[in-house]
Amino acid sequence: MSPFNLETCCRPNILALEPYRCARDDYKDDGTNILLDANENAYGPPITTSSSPSLGGPEINLLTLHRYPDPHQSPLKSLLCSLRNTHSHTSKTLSPSNLFVGVGSDEAIDALLRAFCRPGLDSILVCPPTYGMYSVSAQVNDVSLVKIPLTPAPVFGLDIPTILSTLSDTTKNIKLAYFCSPGNPTGSLLSKEDLRQVLEHPTWNGVVVLDEAYIDFAPDDASLAEWVLEWPNLVVMQTLSKAFGLAGIRLGAAFTSEPIARVLNSLKAPYNVNNLTSAIAEYALSQDGLAKMRENKAKLVEQRERLIQELPKINGVGRLRGGTASNFLLYEMLNGEGKPDNKVALAVYERLAETKGVVVRFRGKEYGCEGCLRITVGTEEEVTRLLTALEKTLVEVRG
Repeated sequence: MSPFNLETCCRPNILALEPYRCARDDYKDDGTNILLDANENAYGPPITTSSSPSLGGPEINLLTLHRYPDPHQSPLKSLLCSLRNTHSHTSKTLSPSNLFVGVGSDEAIDALLRAFCRPGLDSILVCPPTYGMYSVSAQVNDVSLVKIPLTPAPVFGLDIPTILSTLSDTTKNIKLAYFCSPGNPTGSLLSKEDLRQVLEHPTWNGVVVLDEAYIDFAPDDASLAEWVLEWPNLVVMQTLSKAFGLAGIRLGAAFTSEPIARVLNSLKAPYNVNNLTSAIAEYALSQDGLAKMRENKAKLVEQRERLIQELPKINGVGRLRGGTASNFLLYEMLNGEGKPDNKVALAVYERLAETKGVVVRFRGKEYGCEGCLRITVGTEEEVTRLLTALEKTLVEVRG
């Protein structure tokens, strides 16, 4: 018999990992459900057909797939820079040398940990409630977490005094500080001046990572991508999964200083972004693609405003717990005493999916989110169905 023993052979931090879970682990799409759980763009990608460019689709030559993709992705990077060169935050201009592109933002999250953190020695700072993959990637890389919760009122924000003092503690060996703006699940846009204070820390030798996955749903020029030209230790991550409706192609980008970009591009796999992904992304970033993306975004913003107006009218729906700068909203579910209640919220989440075919996301176990459901903004038809289903479900659950 082989002496192999997984328990002693595998790294302990990997053995301890729990697989990433989402609402669709419990509630699959059977063709009748409406999926308002994963913050996807309900109006789809900025492509009108999957065929030729003349019909509104990307040019994809399938006969060239025997060739490896361009490892540098210069045309794609140029288009991403053109999108973010607004000169709202600096007079300088982004270039492809300021970019890393990869398989979603998750590749950049992991690459930064591998580049800057020594396993078993260093740590990262996160501000819960926040995106879960920061902690998952940290555990994979055997890197510790330092948690500084967001301030809860009036909307979620950074606890700057505590963050600054924590970064000053050299015994914690913090190398990266991950901030999410707009936040997930909070939907709140972080203050530029708060971020400036972190970047101006007089002694901390580390990298500020700003995750802007939902930035295109925020007010115009909210992105700080071009600010990386002013700060050598700033990384701004973005994705085509949300406003561009291209979650299926897994394309993320990290804007940063040229030295950090060189580090990230040096450690990535040689051909990490495939030809099909590149072609679709380049089309989405073309003038036609951008026009369609903005059209779809406007529809989602209209439905977001509709939800903000209509949800408070439903008996049992409490406060909007976060901000309104994304394509989702975080709302409290109330018990009979008018208090946010995890038992009620979990029951509503389950019944919505099981009896009404509406899948949202229960977030009540996260810091500051007691009794909360995170609801992705859907199409007009989906929002109508959600509102009706939620009102009926709250009556059923609360009695």
